[in-house]
Parts: sequence; C-alpha cells; structure tokens
Amino acid sequence: MVGQPAIITDPRKEHTQGKQALFANIGAAKAVANIVKTTLGPKGMDKMLVNAVGDIVLTNDGAMILKGMEIENPTAKMIVEIAKTQEDIAGDGTTSAVVLAGSLLQKAEELVISGVHPTIIIKGFRAASGKASEILDNYAIDVTKDNKDVLLKIAKTAIAGKSAEAYGDHLAKLCVDAALEVAVDGKVNVKENILITQDPGHKISDTELLEGIVINKARLHSAMPAIVKEPKIALVASDVLVQKTRNKATFQITSAEQLTQFAAQEEADYHALLDKIIDTGANVVVGTKNIDQNAADYFQKRGIFAIRRVNEEDMKSISKATGAHIVKNIADISEKDLGTAGIVEQIGAFDLGKTYIRECHNSKTVTLLLKGATEHVTDNLSRTIDDVLHVVKDVIEDEKIVPGGGASEIEVAQGLRAFASSFEGREQLAITAFAEAMEVIPKEIAVNAGMDGIDTILALRAKHSEIKNAGLDVYTGEISDSLEKGIVDPLRVKKQAIKSASEVANMVLRVDDMLKSQRREMMDVAPEHNIHNYDAMGM
Repeated sequence: MVGQPAIITDPRKEHTQGKQALFANIGAAKAVANIVKTTLGPKGMDKMLVNAVGDIVLTNDGAMILKGMEIENPTAKMIVEIAKTQEDIAGDGTTSAVVLAGSLLQKAEELVISGVHPTIIIKGFRAASGKASEILDNYAIDVTKDNKDVLLKIAKTAIAGKSAEAYGDHLAKLCVDAALEVAVDGKVNVKENILITQDPGHKISDTELLEGIVINKARLHSAMPAIVKEPKIALVASDVLVQKTRNKATFQITSAEQLTQFAAQEEADYHALLDKIIDTGANVVVGTKNIDQNAADYFQKRGIFAIRRVNEEDMKSISKATGAHIVKNIADISEKDLGTAGIVEQIGAFDLGKTYIRECHNSKTVTLLLKGATEHVTDNLSRTIDDVLHVVKDVIEDEKIVPGGGASEIEVAQGLRAFASSFEGREQLAITAFAEAMEVIPKEIAVNAGMDGIDTILALRAKHSEIKNAGLDVYTGEISDSLEKGIVDPLRVKKQAIKSASEVANMVLRVDDMLKSQRREMMDVAPEHNIHNYDAMGM
C-alpha cells in the first residue's frame, strides 16, 4: 500500500485550496461590489429587478438590489449579509459598506500577490478599522435633537439621488416631523410607531403625515356611521360568520314549521354571538378575517363601524396605539379587551375610502400616507422614506453628524496614512491599503456624476488640508465646505459601514480552503464513476 493516495474527502465535492481559493473568494466579493457601485451617490443609477412572474422593482438601494438578485455564491452571500447588517443597525449606507468591502479585498489581493501574508493583512486591517472609528469620533460634530435645521439637512442628503429628489424639501420635513413626533426619551422606534401606507393614483407632493393610524380599508356597509367619536374598539382575530359544525350531522325535518324553527334557532345563536361583541360596549369592530354580510347588516342597525381583513401588522399597531387586546375567540371577549381613541372615521368614497384612527391615547403613533402616480412610484418612495426615517433616527439618538460629500472618508484616509507610519512591520502596508480603500467612496461618487475619479480624489486631498470639511458637491462639481452646503451624514452610518466592511474582508482573507458540495442532480451520476476510480486504485 506504500505510495497509494489517501482519499480524505468525498471526490464528488469541489475542493479549492491556498491562493486559488483566496483569489476566487476575493473575485466573488469584488463582483458584488461592482454590481452596486454605480448606484452610489446623488447621481447614481438605478437597477431594474424583474422576478419570475414579471414584477418589476426600480431601486438604487443596495440592500434591496442584493436581496433581489438571489445570489448563490457563498462568499457573495457574506457580502450580502453586511448590507443587511448595515440596514438593520444604521438604516442607510448599504451600498457604501459593500463597495468599501470590495475595495478592501482588492487592495488585500494586491498585497498577497506582492508577498504579504493574509494574517498580516488581517492584523493591519483590524488596527486600521479601530483607528478609523476613533478618527470619525474626533471628526464628528455634536448637534442636539432639537436642532430641526440639522435634521432637515440629514434628511435631504439621504433623499439626494433618489427618484423623489424633486420633492426633497417636502418629504424631508414630513420625515423629520414624524420622527420627532414619536421620539420618547431620545429614542425613535421607526418600525412600530411610524406606519407607512401607500396610496397610488396621486402626486408625490400630496404625500402627508397623519396623526394616528390609517388602514386601507373601508367600512362594510354604506349605512354604518362614517365618524365615531370616543370609539371603543374591538379587535377580532377570527371569522365573524355562521360557523359550520365540525362533525357531519343529519337532521330529520318532517314539516315546514320545523324548518322554520331550525333556521330561527340558527339565526338566534348567531345573533347571540354578535351580541357578545356589542354587549361589551364596542362601537368599532376591526377583524383580521371575514365578517359576512349578515353580521355587517346586524352591526349597521346598531350603529357600529366595522372593517374586515386587516393585516396582522396593522392589527398589532392598532392594539399598541389604542390599548385594545386582539381576541381570537369571540365568546371570550369582554369590556376589558376594548381600546380607545379620539375618533375613528372613514375618508373617501364608501367602497374605496380609508379608515383613520386618530388621537390614540396609549401611544405616539403616526402614519405617512405615501402618494404617487403608480404602485412602482409609491414602492420606490416607501424604500426612500424608510432610509430617511432611519438616518434621522440615528441623529436624534446619537446627536452626532459628519460632513458628507466624501469629506469624512478623506479625513479617515489621511489619518490612517499618518497612523501607518507608527508601525515598523508589514502591517504598515495593510493600514496604508485600508486608507486607499476608503477613498473609493468619494471616487465612485464622482465617477457616477460624470467626473474624473482620480482628479477628484487629488483635489479633495489638496483642499482638505485647507478646509477640514471639504467635500464634493456633485451638482456643481466643486470642492467646498460640506457643512456650509448642508451635505451631512449621521456618524453611525459611517462607523458601521467601516466596521462591517472590514469584518467581512477579514473573514474572506482567513479562508484558504474551500470544500463545496455539488448539486444533487450532478451527484446522482457520480457514485458509479467513483466506484470505478476506487477499483482502479486497488481500494
């Protein structure tokens, strides 16, 4: 058996080792970054995503683009994860994080080719990331959450480059007002306290901020009251209709009188069930499932406002805002389960209107009613508004901003170059490479605006020594004071992008061996061939 090869892994699996595996992973990460980098900045381009059934999404949101691509490559999936993390923690900056990760890995690839070991690069990147965070902390400008002017600038910067940019002033004001309205002890819960509802068929400029909750449902009967003041609200999470028996049963009816009595008893039982709701004092009924026409007629005669098939998220929002408990079994409902508000009303035509729940006493809840010409417009607007709300939230909670337009990236790059000189080993090369990678952000912003990337970086470096807040204004093509121009970003977005990008770059650099299983349809044929291989090898 001397000299016989030892089979350790399944030969049906794809096995890549050493630099080949490293460069393959770096190539996948760079490919993902190249896909989204053209969307970076106010002049970035949009991507069109078309799913299997032909639905179209137009967006320049990095997280949305990567999610819609359904990426299979394992390394590329790691890059997608940093976009998701960036979105969850900072709410914006997903494209910047992905592009920066791609740039870091490109610089690392160059260092590996020149003979620097990945472990040294990881050590240098880790030191550079920590220093970059420190530089940004020192560079940040303190603001107060009461400074509405700064919040408006943050919001308008986030809107820049989006399809709704022409309505930036109006949308920025609505987002700032919404965030300030729901802020409690310096914290803003965007997901739970700011509801976003779409209403296609209008102009974007008609988008409005409403106090309370808006449900895209109309009352079930035209004779039901359109306005209910001081409502008592019942939330029902079950069907309100004549229930069929669970077991099959046979009734022998021998006369018309018996049939009449049976029908009358069934109706009486059903009305008794409806009376369980009415007896609690409820004058507004909101159901997640069906409320049949008989129940609608019964409620209408008693002056009760009812809507049905309200989605689960809206039900939870109503419950939190009004204090109502969601009841699954109508037989168990009581007065304690009811919620209260100032007013419930329907606005619009009977069958096309919307239900408004205003003056909610138990919670600060507002609704942004987004309007646009088509569903594609309102969908895109919804993603834009979500980003804007999160960056405003970041500033309200952290009370720190940094100049935009590439100013903060240039500041970090220059600080890291000075920091690198304090290292004597090859880590100095990795830290310098990290500094160069930081400059990819302003470079791509310039390129996407039709400017020369290299010339812009050189101009930014030169101007930064004179004006610390010097950044690029893509609308004029000039290098000027970003703070004076109102081009500002939340500190949280910048720090998280650097942290996420450096961590995923280090993860990729640590991989020198990749074992990948083949798809099952390929594996089904493999065993027969593998048997022959073993026989030929004497095993």
